[in-house]
Amino acid sequence: MDFEFSQDEQRFLRDVDAFLEANHDPRVMDPSRENLAQLVDTPERRAFMKKLTERGWIGITWPKEYGGQGGRGFYEYLLNEKLSSVGAPQLGKGTGVVGKTLIKVASEKLKQEFLPKILNSEIEFAIGYSEPSAGSDAAAMRLKAERRGEGWVLNGQKVFTTSAHFADWYWVGARTDPQAPKHHGISLFVLRMDAPGLTLQPMYTIGGERTNAVFFDDVFVHDDCRIGEPNKGFQYIAEALDLERFGMFTFSPVRGRTELLCDYVQQTQRDGKPLKDDPVIRQRIAQLATECEVARLLGVRFVDAAPEATETPTGPASEANPYATAFSRRLADATMDIVGAGSQLNADAGDAPLGGRAPGCYLLTVLETIGGGTSEVQKNIIATRKLGLPRNF
Repeated sequence: MDFEFSQDEQRFLRDVDAFLEANHDPRVMDPSRENLAQLVDTPERRAFMKKLTERGWIGITWPKEYGGQGGRGFYEYLLNEKLSSVGAPQLGKGTGVVGKTLIKVASEKLKQEFLPKILNSEIEFAIGYSEPSAGSDAAAMRLKAERRGEGWVLNGQKVFTTSAHFADWYWVGARTDPQAPKHHGISLFVLRMDAPGLTLQPMYTIGGERTNAVFFDDVFVHDDCRIGEPNKGFQYIAEALDLERFGMFTFSPVRGRTELLCDYVQQTQRDGKPLKDDPVIRQRIAQLATECEVARLLGVRFVDAAPEATETPTGPASEANPYATAFSRRLADATMDIVGAGSQLNADAGDAPLGGRAPGCYLLTVLETIGGGTSEVQKNIIATRKLGLPRNF
């Protein structure tokens, strides 16, 4: 494949750079938060998303008949990478997981209800797949949906639902046929976050970010709010997870941390000697720089392949994501080793090395290996779908 950007893509990148420079706002853009800028809700963030809407960049890859620009998936990738490079909010779940699934399988009624609001950045979504007994194995979900009258009654629990505390709508999977094999008895629904019987309880991650447990107590959902065909929800979820892996995790912040560490090594002395002259550190930095480029190109390969594929290229997605998140983890470990005790200082300490980013990034890299399906699950997908090996679970 050709790894060079086309003239149109280069022009688009220049447009995004100019936009970010003209709309720089430290209340919205915080590089130290890396891929977490979209996980908070402030008036400034919503105003920033409105500006993206005005440029026509929300839904840039959606079909034109649904209000999009009809662009290739590569443009969404480029935009999110540029946004994350300055710590700005990216195109989120509404544009990717929710919007693209609606376009593909939802009723015309739901498309007319939600797609214009997503494009105008008017609504926020939370995604409900994980449960106490169904994390990476989403097909094991037990949230029960029983048919009643013109709809369904949901009972059970979800966990690790990020954004639920400020979202308007809940995109949730539930078991509609308990007798079917676990991959075939699930349906997708969309319901309001203020629906009667829905209760939130805060949960906090190792990195201090809020997520939520969500409890369902006889929550009624009209059948009109079912997404696609009944009992085919897991198929829709699996395809959307490939999108989520790249919507949640962009590589620009990791590349920025690599460059930051390289600059630190070039400029720092220890015991009167430049770190850059230490052969062990030089070798480690060279290895990290090489792995960084490999991780970036694996992501580019997935995004480049997606528009031409007849179905979501799960294999390339599962190759790119675990490699990139594992590299991010190795980079965080190496940063702690090379910088030494000072790496434990956060941004509140005025003289903290690397601007105090090391401690937060070290904790964040643990979360990166979990979101959208753990690295172990991605390796199983590679083994079964790419290499033809038997399943081990």
